[in-house]
Amino acid sequence: MTFENQAMKIYSKYSNQVSIDVIPGHFTTNHSHITHYIDMTVLKTRHSMARSAAKFLASEYVASTVVDTIVCLDGTEVIGSYLAEELTNSGIMSLNAHKAMYIVTPEFNSIGQMMFRDNLQPMIRGKHVLLLLASATTGRTIERALECIQYYGGITSGISAIFSANETIGDHTIHTLFRLEDIPEYHTYAHVVCPQCIAGKRIEAMVNSYGYSKL
Repeated sequence: MTFENQAMKIYSKYSNQVSIDVIPGHFTTNHSHITHYIDMTVLKTRHSMARSAAKFLASEYVASTVVDTIVCLDGTEVIGSYLAEELTNSGIMSLNAHKAMYIVTPEFNSIGQMMFRDNLQPMIRGKHVLLLLASATTGRTIERALECIQYYGGITSGISAIFSANETIGDHTIHTLFRLEDIPEYHTYAHVVCPQCIAGKRIEAMVNSYGYSKL
């Protein structure tokens, strides 16, 4: 039996129209080893589910929040587009001259640093930025993104994620659809102390925001 056959569908407690597939196993990411792969492919690409996800995420922000730009990581651009629409409809302010939000994605250079090209930098500099990502396990990706936004002169006004193992990072609350309590058996370990490695269990796949590659 392959690990894909063990997938379990988990519905968000906030909306029965939003779900993810959770697959138990032994997986490695850039930062850690994890006990479950969280497949968000359908959520990120099916427009009806992406819209439902955006609707809830938008409800977490009060009308006094200012959002000029949504920075999308992990292939969340479809959700980001609906999120901009929902935020606008709910009265979230934008200080852009045209009163509409930008939706942008950073680039990664040859050494893995996040960056924005010159043509995108005006959409970050001096703007109130909402960070949107699919999954936050160790928090390192969020930290790198916050540093990137600050470097280019942006002001982080919020963080939203589909799944997060942390409730906060720094002074920011992470607004999310799924938390550790929804996947109680989910664990993440540093490579050198991974219990499955110590027990001699082979790694089944390398995973990142784009999906997985079997080993």
